[in-house]
Amino acid sequence: DFDNVIKHDVIASKLPFDNDYFDFCTAFDFLEHIPRTIIKNGKIYFPFIEFMGDVYRILKPKGLFLHITPAYPSKFAFQDPTHVNIITENTIPKYFCSDKEIGKKPKAIMYGFEGDFSLVKQGWLNDHWVISLLRAEK
Repeated sequence: DFDNVIKHDVIASKLPFDNDYFDFCTAFDFLEHIPRTIIKNGKIYFPFIEFMGDVYRILKPKGLFLHITPAYPSKFAFQDPTHVNIITENTIPKYFCSDKEIGKKPKAIMYGFEGDFSLVKQGWLNDHWVISLLRAEK
Protein backbone atom coordinates (compact mmCIF):
# COMPACT_ATOMS: atom_id res chain seq x y z
CA ASP A 1 0.00 0.00 0.00
CA PHE A 2 1.53 3.32 -1.11
CA ASP A 3 -1.13 5.70 0.20
CA ASN A 4 1.31 7.22 2.70
CA VAL A 5 4.22 7.64 0.25
CA ILE A 6 5.23 11.26 -0.28
CA LYS A 7 7.16 12.24 -3.40
CA HIS A 8 9.39 15.23 -2.87
CA ASP A 9 12.18 17.04 -4.71
CA VAL A 10 14.85 17.42 -2.01
CA ILE A 11 16.86 19.76 -4.23
CA ALA A 12 14.02 22.22 -4.77
CA SER A 13 12.86 22.54 -1.17
CA LYS A 14 13.13 21.26 2.38
CA LEU A 15 11.60 17.97 3.47
CA PRO A 16 7.86 18.43 4.12
CA PHE A 17 7.96 17.52 7.82
CA ASP A 18 7.99 19.48 11.05
CA ASN A 19 11.12 19.97 13.13
CA ASP A 20 11.90 17.15 15.58
CA TYR A 21 9.29 14.90 13.95
CA PHE A 22 10.98 11.50 13.50
CA ASP A 23 12.82 9.13 15.79
CA PHE A 24 14.47 7.41 12.81
CA CYS A 25 15.21 8.28 9.18
CA THR A 26 16.84 6.23 6.41
CA ALA A 27 18.44 6.78 3.00
CA PHE A 28 19.21 3.65 1.01
CA ASP A 29 21.13 4.14 -2.26
CA PHE A 30 20.06 7.77 -2.27
CA LEU A 31 22.79 10.17 -1.10
CA GLU A 32 24.89 9.57 -4.21
CA HIS A 33 22.07 11.05 -6.32
CA ILE A 34 22.03 14.44 -4.55
CA PRO A 35 24.35 16.98 -6.22
CA ARG A 36 27.10 18.49 -4.11
CA THR A 37 26.71 21.90 -5.77
CA ILE A 38 24.27 23.60 -8.13
CA ILE A 39 23.87 27.13 -9.41
CA LYS A 40 20.39 28.53 -8.95
CA ASN A 41 19.50 32.14 -9.79
CA GLY A 42 23.21 32.93 -10.13
CA LYS A 43 24.07 31.66 -6.64
CA ILE A 44 25.92 28.51 -5.56
CA TYR A 45 23.89 26.09 -3.44
CA PHE A 46 24.98 22.89 -1.72
CA PRO A 47 22.00 20.48 -2.01
CA PHE A 48 23.77 17.57 -0.31
CA ILE A 49 24.74 19.67 2.70
CA GLU A 50 21.26 21.22 2.80
CA PHE A 51 19.69 17.75 2.70
CA MET A 52 21.85 16.54 5.59
CA GLY A 53 20.83 19.64 7.55
CA ASP A 54 17.21 18.91 6.78
CA VAL A 55 17.56 15.31 7.98
CA TYR A 56 18.99 16.72 11.21
CA ARG A 57 16.09 19.20 11.44
CA ILE A 58 13.34 16.55 11.14
CA LEU A 59 14.96 14.16 13.63
CA LYS A 60 14.05 14.36 17.28
CA PRO A 61 16.90 14.87 19.77
CA LYS A 62 18.94 11.63 19.77
CA GLY A 63 17.05 10.57 16.61
CA LEU A 64 18.89 8.17 14.31
CA PHE A 65 19.79 8.41 10.63
CA LEU A 66 20.85 5.26 8.77
CA HIS A 67 22.24 5.42 5.25
CA ILE A 68 23.64 2.83 2.87
CA THR A 69 25.57 4.38 0.01
CA PRO A 70 27.87 3.03 -2.71
CA ALA A 71 31.23 4.53 -1.90
CA TYR A 72 34.72 5.06 -3.27
CA PRO A 73 36.87 3.08 -4.05
CA SER A 74 34.14 0.68 -5.18
CA LYS A 75 33.24 0.81 -8.87
CA PHE A 76 29.59 0.95 -7.73
CA ALA A 77 30.17 4.55 -6.70
CA PHE A 78 30.93 5.49 -10.32
CA GLN A 79 29.25 3.06 -12.71
CA ASP A 80 25.69 4.40 -12.43
CA PRO A 81 25.55 7.52 -14.64
CA THR A 82 23.04 9.14 -12.27
CA HIS A 83 25.53 9.18 -9.37
CA VAL A 84 26.57 12.81 -8.98
CA ASN A 85 27.88 12.70 -5.42
CA ILE A 86 30.79 10.38 -4.69
CA ILE A 87 30.93 9.45 -1.01
CA THR A 88 33.94 8.02 0.82
CA GLU A 89 34.03 6.38 4.23
CA ASN A 90 35.27 9.74 5.58
CA THR A 91 32.62 12.03 4.05
CA ILE A 92 29.90 11.60 6.66
CA PRO A 93 32.06 11.43 9.81
CA LYS A 94 34.32 14.36 8.88
CA TYR A 95 31.72 16.73 7.46
CA PHE A 96 28.58 16.00 9.46
CA CYS A 97 29.72 14.62 12.82
CA SER A 98 31.36 16.27 15.79
CA ASP A 99 33.81 14.70 18.20
CA LYS A 100 33.22 16.36 21.52
CA GLU A 101 36.18 14.57 23.15
CA ILE A 102 38.63 16.54 21.01
CA GLY A 103 36.41 19.58 20.41
CA LYS A 104 35.94 18.88 16.68
CA LYS A 105 32.86 20.36 15.01
CA PRO A 106 31.42 19.08 11.70
CA LYS A 107 33.46 20.52 8.77
CA ALA A 108 30.30 21.19 6.75
CA ILE A 109 29.55 24.10 9.11
CA MET A 110 31.78 26.17 6.81
CA TYR A 111 29.21 25.51 4.04
CA GLY A 112 26.13 26.39 6.09
CA PHE A 113 25.42 23.05 7.81
CA GLU A 114 23.73 23.76 11.13
CA GLY A 115 23.42 20.23 12.46
CA ASP A 116 25.52 18.02 14.66
CA PHE A 117 25.54 14.26 14.37
CA SER A 118 27.57 11.74 16.29
CA LEU A 119 28.75 8.62 14.49
CA VAL A 120 27.24 5.62 16.27
CA LYS A 121 28.69 3.02 13.91
CA GLN A 122 30.04 2.75 10.38
CA GLY A 123 31.22 -0.10 8.19
CA TRP A 124 31.34 -1.59 4.72
CA LEU A 125 28.82 -3.95 3.13
CA ASN A 126 30.36 -6.28 0.53
CA ASP A 127 33.19 -3.78 -0.11
CA HIS A 128 30.75 -1.65 -2.13
CA TRP A 129 28.49 0.26 0.25
CA VAL A 130 29.27 2.37 3.30
CA ILE A 131 26.70 2.01 6.05
CA SER A 132 26.57 4.71 8.71
CA LEU A 133 24.34 5.12 11.71
CA LEU A 134 24.25 8.69 13.02
CA ARG A 135 22.62 10.23 16.08
CA ALA A 136 21.23 13.78 16.04
CA GLU A 137 22.92 15.69 18.86
CA LYS A 138 20.45 18.39 19.93
